[in-house]
Amino acid sequence: MAMRVVQPKKAPHNKDDDIDIDIDIDIHDHSDYSPFYGIHKSAVLHEARCFNDRELDARRCAQVITKLLYLINQGETFTKNEATEVFFATSKLFQSKDIGLRRMVYLMIKEISPSSDEVIIVTSSLMKDMNSKTDLYRANAIRVLCRVTDGGLLGQIERYLKQAVVDKSSCVSSAALVSGIHFYQSNPEIVKRWSNEVQEAVQSKVPLVQFHGLALLHQIRQNDRLALSKLVSNLTRGSVWSPLAQCLLIRYTCQVISESGPNTQTGERPFFDFLESCLRHKTDMVIFEAARAITELNAVTSRELTAAITVLQLFLSSSKPVLRFAAVRVLNKVAMTHPLAVTSCNIDMESLISDQNRSIATLAITTLLKTGNEGSVDRLMKQITNFMSDTSDEFKIVVVEAIRSLGLKFPQKYRTLMNFLSYNLREKGGFEYKNAIVDSILILIREIPDAKESGLAHLCEFIEECKFTYLSSQILHLLGNEGPKTADPSKYIRYIYNCVMLENATVRASAVSALAKFGVIVKELRPRILILLQRCLYDNDDEVRDRATLYLSFLTDGPEAVDGDAQAFLFQRLDLPLANLEASLQSYEPSERPFDLAAVPRDVKPQQQVEKKAPTSKEKKAAKDASKKAAADGGASNTFEAHEKLLNSIPQFAGFGKLFKSSTPVELTEAETEYAVNLVKHVYSGHIVFQFNCTNTITEQLLENVSVVMEPIEGEDFNQVATKPLASMPCGVPGQAFVAFEKPDGACSLGKFSNTLMFNVKEVDPSTGEPIEGDGGYEDEYQLELSEVSVADYILKTGVTNFRNAWESIDSGLERVDEYSLGVRESLQDAVQAVTTILGMQTCEATDVVPSNARSHTCLLAGKFLGDIQVLVRLSVGIVSQKQVAMKLAVRSEDPTVSDIIHEAINS
Repeated sequence: MAMRVVQPKKAPHNKDDDIDIDIDIDIHDHSDYSPFYGIHKSAVLHEARCFNDRELDARRCAQVITKLLYLINQGETFTKNEATEVFFATSKLFQSKDIGLRRMVYLMIKEISPSSDEVIIVTSSLMKDMNSKTDLYRANAIRVLCRVTDGGLLGQIERYLKQAVVDKSSCVSSAALVSGIHFYQSNPEIVKRWSNEVQEAVQSKVPLVQFHGLALLHQIRQNDRLALSKLVSNLTRGSVWSPLAQCLLIRYTCQVISESGPNTQTGERPFFDFLESCLRHKTDMVIFEAARAITELNAVTSRELTAAITVLQLFLSSSKPVLRFAAVRVLNKVAMTHPLAVTSCNIDMESLISDQNRSIATLAITTLLKTGNEGSVDRLMKQITNFMSDTSDEFKIVVVEAIRSLGLKFPQKYRTLMNFLSYNLREKGGFEYKNAIVDSILILIREIPDAKESGLAHLCEFIEECKFTYLSSQILHLLGNEGPKTADPSKYIRYIYNCVMLENATVRASAVSALAKFGVIVKELRPRILILLQRCLYDNDDEVRDRATLYLSFLTDGPEAVDGDAQAFLFQRLDLPLANLEASLQSYEPSERPFDLAAVPRDVKPQQQVEKKAPTSKEKKAAKDASKKAAADGGASNTFEAHEKLLNSIPQFAGFGKLFKSSTPVELTEAETEYAVNLVKHVYSGHIVFQFNCTNTITEQLLENVSVVMEPIEGEDFNQVATKPLASMPCGVPGQAFVAFEKPDGACSLGKFSNTLMFNVKEVDPSTGEPIEGDGGYEDEYQLELSEVSVADYILKTGVTNFRNAWESIDSGLERVDEYSLGVRESLQDAVQAVTTILGMQTCEATDVVPSNARSHTCLLAGKFLGDIQVLVRLSVGIVSQKQVAMKLAVRSEDPTVSDIIHEAINS
C-alpha cells in the first residue's frame, strides 16, 4: 500500500496545525485490502512465543491466534514439530481467565487437530471447563472434545454429555446435540442410548435446541422405518415450534411418504395434509420448503400441485430477491413435467424478465419458454431481446438452449426464432455463446425442413464476420451438405469462395471441400466450380492445395467417377468411432500391407459419468486399503477385463471359453444386515457363472467354508456343474463364492433361482481378533433374495455411431414389428425407461431422454446378442388417452430368432 502525506501550505501556527494533515491513501492497487496482507508463517510462529510469557497479554495472544487461524485457512501447512510447538504453547493459555482469549483457544485446538498422544494434555482442561459455571466454557469445551477425541474417551464423558443434552442453557444443549450428531458416525451404539434425553430436547421451546434435537433423533431412527414413521406421526400433530425444525420435519415427512406409497383404498398420500398445512405457516422458509417438497413428490398430480403453485406464485412478487429466485427455480423444474400447471404464473414471470438479478430473469425466461403457447412466442421474443443485450454469456446460453426446444415444439414459428437467433449471432459474445446459437440453428434446419433456406441465409451472413475457426468450418460443412439441395444453390457459392480468399488455412480447406460438394451435386455449377478449384492450386497451404487437386481429379474423371467415387468420398459418413480409428492408426505399423478401415472396431464403449466429490481423509484411506485388497485378490474391480482375468485363473471355469458379458452387481441383501451379498452374472456361450460377493459385518464372528446353494425355481435348461466356496471370511474383508451352471450352447435360457448362504461360524476374541481356541464352530445359513437370468443378460450394450446406416444395412425382410399396450404410465419417460431396462440395450443418439410435454417419442437401441449378433430396436411410444401408453416395437437383427426373443421378452 502506497501512502502519500500532503502537507498544507504555510500558515500562522496554531494548536490545530499539528493534526490538520491530509492523508491520501492510494488504494487503486489493493482495493480489497486485508489486515493479514503480507504476513509470513515464520514471523507468526516467532510471535507465538508470547504464549509462554509469565505475564500473558490476552489481547496480543488473541491477535497471534487470529493470524495462525488465517494461515491455516489459507492452506498454509505446518510441519509436525511446528504444529506440536504451537499446540503445547496454546494449551498454556488455559491459565488465562479472559473469556475472549479462551474462545480463541478453543478454535485453535480444533483447527490444529492434535494427535491422540497429545490430546491427553488438554483433555483435563476441557473436562474441567465442561463442569464450569460459565455456560460459554461448557458449550465450547463440549464442541472441542467432540472434535479432538476418539471413541475411547466417549465412554468416560458420556454421562456429562447426556446431562448436557437436557441442560437449561440452550447453547450447552445445542453443543451436546451437535456433538452427538458427529459422534454417531463412529459410535452409534453409545449415542443411541441418549434417546430419552434427545426426545426431551425435541420438546424444547428454544428453536435451535429443537432443531438440533430433531436432527439427532432422526439420525438415531433413520434405519428403522416403523420408528421413523411413528416419529413423523407424533411431530406432525403440532409440537414443533422452530421454523428450522419444521423444515427438517417436512423433509422427513417426504421420506416417509416416498417409502409408504398412497393409501390403497382412498388413493391419498399419508401426511399430505400436513404438507398442505405448512403452506399456511407464518415463516417464509417453512412455506417454501413445503411447496418445494410437494413439487418433488413421486408421481405428483396436478391437483396436488395446485396449492403449492399458488404459494410460489405469491413469492414471485416478493420484495426479497431470495424468495423470487427460490420460487422461479422450483417453477422452472415443475415446468419440465407439468407445464400446464405453471401457466397460471406466466404473467408474474413476465414481469421478472427485467429483474435486476440476472439469475432470476434467466430462470423466468426459460420457464416462460417451456410453458408458453404458440400465440405468445412473438411477444416473448420481443421481451427477451432487451434481456440479451445486458447479461453475460453464461445466462445467454441457457436462453438459447430453451429457444431451441421451443422451436422444436412449435415448428411453425421457425421464422421468428431464426430471426432472433440470427440477430444475436451478430451481436457481441464469446465462443461458447456463438457455438450454442450455431448448434441451435443447425438442429432447427435438420428437424424443420421449411427452416433450411432462412437458416442457411443467416449463417452465410454470419460467416463473413465470424472470428472463430471452428464455427466457420462447421458452417461450411453444413453449406456443403445442405446448400446443393436448395432451390437456388448458386447464391451460396459467393460466400464459400470468399472464405477461400480471406480466411485462414483451416477455414480455406473446409471451403474447398464445400465447393467440391456443390460441383458433384449441381451439374450446372460444375464448370464454375472447376475454375474456382483451379485457383486454389496456387494456395500457400499444403492442405488446401491437396484437397483442390483431389477434388479436381474427381470432377474431371467423367460422369461415372463423379456420381460414384466422388459422392461416396464427399458425402458418405465415416461409420466408425473416431476414438477407435485413432487407436488403430497409432497401433498400425507401416508395411506393404495397406491400412484397412474394415479392421477398425465399430463398437462404442459407453462411458459412465460419475459425479466427482473431494474425498475425505477417511475415504482416501479406505480407497487406499481397498486398492491394496484388490491387488491381492484380483476380484474387487468391476471391469470386464478384471472379471475375465479372475475367472480364467479358476481351474473349474477356465475351460468355458470366451466370456461374453458380466452383469452389473445386484444386491441380494438389504442394507444394514449381518451379511452383505451381491451377485454378478458371467455369461458364456454354454455356461453361466454366478459370482457372489460376500462381506461379513459382525465383528465377533469369523465365517469359514462359505458357499451358496442355488435351487432352480424356473428354467429346466440349467444344470449345476461346479462350485467354488470361500475358505474364510473375517469381518469387513470381502470375498467371492462361485456357482457355475451349464446350459445349451448359444441358447437364451431363462430361469429363476433361490439362494441360500451356507457357512461355519466361529467366535472371535475381541481383544486379539483371532478365533477362540478350541471353538469348532457351528453350521448356519442365511436366506438371500431370489436371482434371475433374463433376456438382458444375453445382450451386450454396444452403441453404433450412425443408427440409420446400421438399421438400413440389415435386410428389411428380417424386421419384426408388433404393437403393445403398456397400460397406465406417469410419463413417456417412465415407459421408455421400463422397456430399456427389460432389454438391457444401449440407447443411441441421446434418444433415451423424452422432451418435456411430448405426446410421442422414438427411442433407438442397439446391442450385441450372445454370439456377437447385431440387434437394433426402434421403440416408438405415444399417449393414446389420459395416461394410457401404446408402443410400437420394430426389431432388426442378423438372426430373425433374436428378433423373436426380443418381442417375447416384452410380451412376458
